[in-house]
Amino acid sequence: MDTATRVVVITGASQGIGAGLVAGYRRLGYTVVANSRSIGESDDPSVLAVAADISRPGVGERIIDAAVQRFGRVDTVVNNAGIFIPKPFTDYTDADYDAITGVNLRGFFDVTRAALRVLGPGGHIVTISTSLVDQANSHVPSALASLTKGGLNAATKALAVEYAGRGIRVNAVALGVVNTPMHDPSTHDALAGLNPMGRLGEIDDAVDAVLYLEQAGFVTGEILHVDGGQSAGH
Repeated sequence: MDTATRVVVITGASQGIGAGLVAGYRRLGYTVVANSRSIGESDDPSVLAVAADISRPGVGERIIDAAVQRFGRVDTVVNNAGIFIPKPFTDYTDADYDAITGVNLRGFFDVTRAALRVLGPGGHIVTISTSLVDQANSHVPSALASLTKGGLNAATKALAVEYAGRGIRVNAVALGVVNTPMHDPSTHDALAGLNPMGRLGEIDDAVDAVLYLEQAGFVTGEILHVDGGQSAGH
């Protein structure tokens, strides 16, 4: 166990942006604790895979405990896991509500709370949010995303102020539409039109933003928009 190497915990790490974040932090020399519900074991000894559902009480603490037991410390948490279900508000079901709030809110709460108990000076928490919080779109009805991610934006600022005295930074990255396997290629042109730049974001755009915040020691309480101008308007 090398307790001198910095350690990052990444949720939703099995594919898409999460997998990109694992690779990005490894390039920085971090060891990684990678979580998702169905993640498989890694061939990289510096990546510990923890398969677990963060919407379930107690799982967040178990992930942080696993990080400390394996690597001796936690320096950064990236709350990347999230559920997005676009629907007209009255079409949402109780099951939709439970699924979205379970991952987006309960997962954030449990992982972040456990991490803040062990993070020291120089610690960092980053949460992935959405620009739909700032720029709603009638073509993408997503009130439950705004309910949860808007709350996470507010919590980001509150925690940044609360923990600044301990030398811990707290930030968020508000994304536009990113080109991941969840979007059918037939929808790409329409989705690209949701922002002034007229293209989808790429996984590297999201990863670069998180890694910028990781290394920006004087930035805290920031909601960094990476959305092709979506939050600015149309």
